[in-house]
Amino acid sequence: MAETFQNAVLTGACGGLGQALARELLSQGAVVALVGLHRPSLQALAALAPMRCAVYTPDVADSTAMQAMAADWMSRRGTPDLVIANAGVAGGFDTAEADDLAVLRRMLEVNLLGAATTFQPFVKAMRAQRRGALVGVASIAGWRGMPGNGAYCASKGGLIRYLESLRAELRSESIVVSTVSPGYLRTALTAGNRFAMPGLMEPEAAAKAMLAGIARGRTHIVLPARIGWLARLLNLLPGALHDRLLLGQPRKPRVGEAGATAIPGLYPPGEPRE
Repeated sequence: MAETFQNAVLTGACGGLGQALARELLSQGAVVALVGLHRPSLQALAALAPMRCAVYTPDVADSTAMQAMAADWMSRRGTPDLVIANAGVAGGFDTAEADDLAVLRRMLEVNLLGAATTFQPFVKAMRAQRRGALVGVASIAGWRGMPGNGAYCASKGGLIRYLESLRAELRSESIVVSTVSPGYLRTALTAGNRFAMPGLMEPEAAAKAMLAGIARGRTHIVLPARIGWLARLLNLLPGALHDRLLLGQPRKPRVGEAGATAIPGLYPPGEPRE
């Protein structure tokens, strides 16, 4: 029988997938810690169930702030049975451009380090209760590098390997570590893409499928499943052919270019990305 989560911590709750996850968890009756950088968006979500929500606005790259958030939440609601590291940023990257090194650094801070700072404050408490689920939202972009997207691919590829390691460490303690690899979701992160996005999925459908898979104890979830098979087939091609096909596609806009949106902590804020 699939588990129903009662106590959830969700980062990146301001974005498209994050908001959909928050709404779905609240509809299932869970209490939810809403974590993100855009307080008005979080407060609007919390208004859906004010007695079952708390709003937090730390930078996920700040371990001290994340520990304070976790301590406050657990003092109010106890140990969560679900922690979702969903905060993420995306953007094009060009190694030849000196300014883009800051883009790479920030993506690694949010997309990779941010997962560890999200999980760390809860691991000992979950170990003590010998149950819980830790979920990292990666991407099929982490399966193979793509031209013009090196920073994002590196951060998500690193996240996948980190989650593999954590899964092995916690397997004997009844804590499930799940890796979620979405393809293309209709969110602010993909709004500026100038290339084809096969299998484009609405965030509400992705949230339902993701939570259903986590509740069943699945450790690897691809959204939608068919995009995972397509990516695997492409990866069977010889490297030179695969690269040639990808080079023929339009590159993702670099941060600051037309069609790109701001990255929190790096450029003046535009549309919320977490």
